Amino acid sequence: MKMIFITCSIMCLFCSCKSDQLLQTRVGCMEPLNDTMVNTHPKKVQLQQLIDSLAGAGVPGITMAVNQPGKGWFIGSAGMADIAGNKKFETCQVTRAGSIVKILTAVSVLKLKEQNLIDLDKKIADYLPADLLKDIDNANVATVRQLLNHSAGLYNYIQDEQFQLASLNDLTKTWQPNELLHYARNRNAYFAPGAGVRYSNTSYILLGMLIERVSGKHFSEYFKQHIFDPLQLKHTRFNINDPVPADLARGYTDYYNTGKPFESTYFNGWDYYTADGGLHAVPTDLCLIMRALFEGRLINFPTLVEMLQTVPGNEPGFFNIAYGLGIFIIQTPYGTAAFHSGDAIGYFGTVLYFPATGTTVSWMTNGNYGFIDPMINTKEAFLRILGRVFQ
Repeated sequence: MKMIFITCSIMCLFCSCKSDQLLQTRVGCMEPLNDTMVNTHPKKVQLQQLIDSLAGAGVPGITMAVNQPGKGWFIGSAGMADIAGNKKFETCQVTRAGSIVKILTAVSVLKLKEQNLIDLDKKIADYLPADLLKDIDNANVATVRQLLNHSAGLYNYIQDEQFQLASLNDLTKTWQPNELLHYARNRNAYFAPGAGVRYSNTSYILLGMLIERVSGKHFSEYFKQHIFDPLQLKHTRFNINDPVPADLARGYTDYYNTGKPFESTYFNGWDYYTADGGLHAVPTDLCLIMRALFEGRLINFPTLVEMLQTVPGNEPGFFNIAYGLGIFIIQTPYGTAAFHSGDAIGYFGTVLYFPATGTTVSWMTNGNYGFIDPMINTKEAFLRILGRVFQ
């Protein structure tokens, strides 16, 4: 849910990335998946055939996990993690999860709320300094809850044309949080707080800063101590000290819809230091996070109920959607699902949890945009993939 909409088309800029950077990546698994995750799902052949077909149709690499009570796990992968290096995409291959991190940001805020350190109905301005919020329209009056469910109306920096041009002109630039907030300053809010709903990465930058202010820890360290380590997630991380680690899958994008994806591994420098994106993960870990969330192992059940209280949303061409606190609720032919997706230039991931059946589904790819997105990130793609799981 974190796409850049750039209208410029200066192809040479994409070709100007530092070649020495692109030669540094050593792609591969840092360690195998947990050996208790046995591939026992009765549809494992059909599901593997599905992802094989997606890779065969041009998705560079894909990995998928399904967990259903009584049926166990399906864990599969297809395609390449590094095309030039001829390295296959393995099930333990870490890749970018992008805005799926917003689930973790929200969980962290809610955990601090359970400790009576945050009141969701107090203004974000009650917690963050005035100079930080200066000139961000609505930031002085919007509540923490409104930031969490995207009803604060804060201008989304990533859709700003000046930001898009600056990013395009320096694709490998590493952006600091305040640099990103610059593109939300002196812009009009979309609406008064609570008067509508519109997705905003700006809100989640501020929520990451809220976690730090209240907990005294960097939000990434809070994630590690309160989510990753308790759940023993060995393949999920937010590493601000190494935002493009050696074992990260290379990313590929069909940015100009030419049918010829090119490498974009280092084109995501706005995603390295803020709590609106930047997560690295594997689908099995994303499934474990969702199961733990809905089993009351991350936040307590009354807080989970509060997290799932929604405001109506509108995503044309997608499922009927409502916005919860850091999570979306969609209505599918296979039941209600809690979900979040994330993308970056050359990466896509999604995770869905179906409470009625306890089913969790996640897939991640190291390619997107152009001819790739219709296979992985549209309503039709979701229906095809979920249909193979449930039918």
